[in-house]
Amino acid sequence: MGTAMRLAGRITDWNDDKGFGFVMPVGGGARAFVHINEFQRGSRRPLVGDLISYHPGVDARGRTNARRIRHAGQKTEAPRAPSRVPRAKLGLATLLASAAAAAFGLLPAVLAGIYIAMSALSYLMYRSDKIAAQSEASRTPEASLHLSDLLGGWPGALIAQQQFRHKTAKRSFQMVFWATVVVNLIAAAWLLRSGLFAALTGRIGG
Repeated sequence: MGTAMRLAGRITDWNDDKGFGFVMPVGGGARAFVHINEFQRGSRRPLVGDLISYHPGVDARGRTNARRIRHAGQKTEAPRAPSRVPRAKLGLATLLASAAAAAFGLLPAVLAGIYIAMSALSYLMYRSDKIAAQSEASRTPEASLHLSDLLGGWPGALIAQQQFRHKTAKRSFQMVFWATVVVNLIAAAWLLRSGLFAALTGRIGG
């Protein structure tokens, strides 16, 4: 897209906790949905009344979205170098490694199954919350996302966060998210080393 296609608009609504709002074009026209992830890297948090420029786009439901957003007077960002370890690759690698470890008897198959099942659940929860954010529908509580991640769904959450560009810009959420990853790994290691996991699965199986 060329620069001639950029529109100037003013933010008329903004929910900072949820990271989205709406912009009205200065020259008139339909308002567009604004998401924090579409702001150029290094941008400050937006406020109601801010003047921005953006590329108009249309989502799968036919609604107008604001993309590649910049604050008025903000310089164009240089192309960003790709991340060395993208979230999706890290999440997928974790799931594949756990499945391989289970296949070779290095990890209980039940534990690998828990990670895969909980990752699928977390992925679907993030996807649902992203859709709800774009349509202003009822959201999935962050506590529910964190609980699912804590119980082993964090690899799926990593995949969803990158694929849907969801929750990656909210620092407070990311701090809690990575804390759940650390706690989950420590808990899993302790359960395995103590023999408690084997005892629990043995009782369930028996």
